Amino acid sequence: MMTESLDELDLRILEQLQQDASLTNQDLAERVHASAPTCMRRVRRLTISGVIQKQVALVDPAKVGTTLTAILEVTLDIQSAESLQQFEGVVALEAAVLQCYRVSSGPDFILVTQVADMPAYHALVHRALTAKANVRNVRTFFAIHRSKFNTGIALGKSHA
Repeated sequence: MMTESLDELDLRILEQLQQDASLTNQDLAERVHASAPTCMRRVRRLTISGVIQKQVALVDPAKVGTTLTAILEVTLDIQSAESLQQFEGVVALEAAVLQCYRVSSGPDFILVTQVADMPAYHALVHRALTAKANVRNVRTFFAIHRSKFNTGIALGKSHA
C-alpha cells in the first residue's frame, strides 16, 4: 500500500493504534469518528497490506532486569553482499539486539541492544560479534539516560 492510498481516516486510525493498539474496535471507532464496521474493515486492510506490521506490548526494561542499553557501531572486514547478509542473519537470532541498521559512510551496521548488565553485554559481543571472523571493529556507546523513546511514526501532512 502506497502512502497516496492512505486517506485521512486511515491516518487517524493509525495514529490511534500507534498510541494504544489494545483499543477495542468500538473505542477506536469512537476516537476516529467512524462506524465500528468501517474501522474493522480498515484495520484489516491496513494489516493485510502490511502497513500495520504487528501489534506488540512495550515492556519497561527496568522492570524485567534488562537495564543496560548499548548502541554498537560494527565494521566488517569484508563488505560483500553475502557477508552483509550473513552478519544480519547472525544478529537477527540475538534477542538482545532490538534494532539493526545497515548504514553508509562510517561503520557497516548500527545495533541497538538491551541487556541485563555488563557481563551480559560482554557475552553478547563475544557470541555474536568478536567470535565471528568477519567483524573488524566494534565501538560501543552505553546509554546513561533515555530522554525520549517513541515507536510511533509521524503521519499525515502536518507532521512532514
